[in-house]
Amino acid sequence: MRIARFSIDGNVGFGVVEGDELDVIKGHPFAEFERSGQKVPLDKVRLLPPVLPNKVVAIGRNYAEHAAELGNAVPDVPVTFFKPSTSVIGPGDPIGYPSFSQEVHHEAELAVVIGRMCREVPRERAKDVILGYTCANDITARDVQQREAQWARAKGFDGSCPLGPWVETGLDPADIAAGLAVQCTVNGEQRQLGRTSDMVRPVEDLIVHITEAMTLLPGDVILTGTPAGVGPLNVGDEVAVTIEGIGTLTNKVIKRG
Repeated sequence: MRIARFSIDGNVGFGVVEGDELDVIKGHPFAEFERSGQKVPLDKVRLLPPVLPNKVVAIGRNYAEHAAELGNAVPDVPVTFFKPSTSVIGPGDPIGYPSFSQEVHHEAELAVVIGRMCREVPRERAKDVILGYTCANDITARDVQQREAQWARAKGFDGSCPLGPWVETGLDPADIAAGLAVQCTVNGEQRQLGRTSDMVRPVEDLIVHITEAMTLLPGDVILTGTPAGVGPLNVGDEVAVTIEGIGTLTNKVIKRG
């Protein structure tokens, strides 16, 4: 099932995407819900970020080839950092090129959407806390990342976490381990192409690691790392992240006002 968050005529809601229509649901997807039967053409609504996370927990260097392309070794424990809620934008929203950077990169990633409050999750229960998966782009000010020890500004500036276009609930960790294609294009040219089976640490292990330290809330998001091929974005570029079995997230880079 594909669950989208949308806006129409100033009203915000959730709906189930079926073909080119959206079936509005009663309530929200973090509890039992009913379909209203009210169907709206997708081209008549604005798709919003599929969730509004309290926090985005991101994992760095979780693909060996990506770590190597930046001159880094695969770490003994996951590299974990945060992107603030203010970094989140949705499909079609512009990415504002930050004034404090001259080298902004795309990073196509699979995102895990948490469905229930959880902490200290055992590995065998990890599947139970997942609502579904969506596409993400961990936009990074690479020059800032290289000169500042903490990545808060490099990874957390406004608009640096596009998410969407919806949450796909029909996948589970076994599908991710089997290997979904993760692709990034810029102006239609392929830049990244990897598979989720190449992740150093699978989704279950990431959930265990994160929840040892903190409580995850419904709607929180985990970014699982990016495959090799990251590269620069420029004002005017259109960047698209496509993940097999989920869909495509597209955003355009603009000059930050």
